[in-house]
Amino acid sequence: MPVPPLPVMRAHEAEYMTGLIQPMAAHWRRPLAALVLLQVAILAAYWHSALGMAMIWARSDTYAHGFVVPIISLWLVWRQRAVLASMAPSPGRMAWLLMVGAGALWLAGDLVSVNAATQLALVTLIVLSVPAVLGWRVARALAFPLAFLFFAVPIGDFLMPRLMVWTADFTVLALRWSGIPVYREGQQFVIPSGTWSVVEACSGIRYLIASVTVGCLFAYLSYQSMHKRVVFIGVAILVPLVANWLRAYLIVLLGHLSGNTIATGVDHLIYGWLFFGLVIGIMFLIGARWVDPAPPPKAPSSGCPVEPSRPNHWRWFGLLLALLVVLTPHAVLALMHLGATTTPVQLARPVAQAPWHATATPPSTWAPAFQNASAELHMGLADAQGRPVGLHVSYYRQQDYERKLVSSENVLVHSMDPVWARVAGGSADAQMQGQPLRVESAVIREHARGMAGAGERLLVWRFYWVHGAFTASDYAGKIQGALGRISGWGDDGANIVIYTPLSDFNTTQADASALLQSYLNSQGGALVHALRQTRGRD
Repeated sequence: MPVPPLPVMRAHEAEYMTGLIQPMAAHWRRPLAALVLLQVAILAAYWHSALGMAMIWARSDTYAHGFVVPIISLWLVWRQRAVLASMAPSPGRMAWLLMVGAGALWLAGDLVSVNAATQLALVTLIVLSVPAVLGWRVARALAFPLAFLFFAVPIGDFLMPRLMVWTADFTVLALRWSGIPVYREGQQFVIPSGTWSVVEACSGIRYLIASVTVGCLFAYLSYQSMHKRVVFIGVAILVPLVANWLRAYLIVLLGHLSGNTIATGVDHLIYGWLFFGLVIGIMFLIGARWVDPAPPPKAPSSGCPVEPSRPNHWRWFGLLLALLVVLTPHAVLALMHLGATTTPVQLARPVAQAPWHATATPPSTWAPAFQNASAELHMGLADAQGRPVGLHVSYYRQQDYERKLVSSENVLVHSMDPVWARVAGGSADAQMQGQPLRVESAVIREHARGMAGAGERLLVWRFYWVHGAFTASDYAGKIQGALGRISGWGDDGANIVIYTPLSDFNTTQADASALLQSYLNSQGGALVHALRQTRGRD
């Protein structure tokens, strides 16, 4: 078979390519070197945040796509090379001011050890380095490739509790529509064939993040119309939510109809991914029917217009200014560390005030699942009538990304706990030393895998002591923690839990709430004194 001749580039096409390459070589060499230098400096200065992000990609299936996001962004930039060839890079005005905001976000996040904030700030600095060195016109031409980098940030776990509730709501409702009786407590529910629980893996967060990431890329590459892109991205958000609800319902239904011989254990995860893959595949097949044709290439010309470039000294001044902005948060952090308390924690024990007295043991073997506290205290008290209250204090000092007061890992009960389950939650209005305090409230039940109603029940109140004040808000706790470090107060803080059994002493939740408030009224002063004594600087 004869081999067809290789296509020969016509003269005007060769002239056009030469016109693209020459401006790139002449006007992009130094700006690209400056950009690489700035981004290397960012990664070196914020290596801890970059390493933390990569470690999350490695250990979490939800965010494993982070490894390919930078590669895809670079490929998207390469696709724009013909457009970039006609531009002369020049430092963008005021880009460094936005970098100041990103640096401040990183500093605030590092002060309270919030991975999402520091990693988001890191990616923002990398994105803003482009207009800082190459200019806003170049940044606009690369808007989507730069924005796509934010999918590398492992953020989204805050959606998990709400997604779990929606999944449980739909599953229970669909089972009842199917004629299957259901008894539900929190995220656990019982049907005639057994007990089921909606845990983190059932939330659908993996499906949602994967669908949105791929959906945005598909919409950008396939559609020219902004209306089509927005609609498809909306579908990419809605479809995985509904698909996950159907997946959860079908798994429970299959388990029920098969006598729990299929769709249980690892099987339900495999079936879930197969179902999700089928649904998402159909979504993209349908979306492909409305793909827009690619825009026609620019007509060849004898050369490419080049914008006037600013003097080189301005480019290097902009680079030095950006480097100064990048390094300033670390200088501020180093100054704050000079006055930090590093002595080991000696947790003081609150002295019971009459008519209350300390008991030999806490009223329950349950303890909250708080991670890596510097010191812990678990004790029991009783009032004059003998009604028991448990006090659990987790004290934190020298906080970092592994040991921190306010963390999504610090929960009252893990969803996979084999003994205890959280069956109700919300908030309650209380008072502490005459001041209103809104606390987190929950009902904890023993024997989570057994039938409903079995085992011990506890009413639990939880709140923080941070920067010398009490709050139950995670956000307020983070802000107060940052203010404490900035003001020189330190990073000491405590996670405080009080609880009482729902038993003959407390026949209703209202009775138990009244007992917990009575404890705060009588023993709040002793608790505050013990916390201040532990801090040791008052």
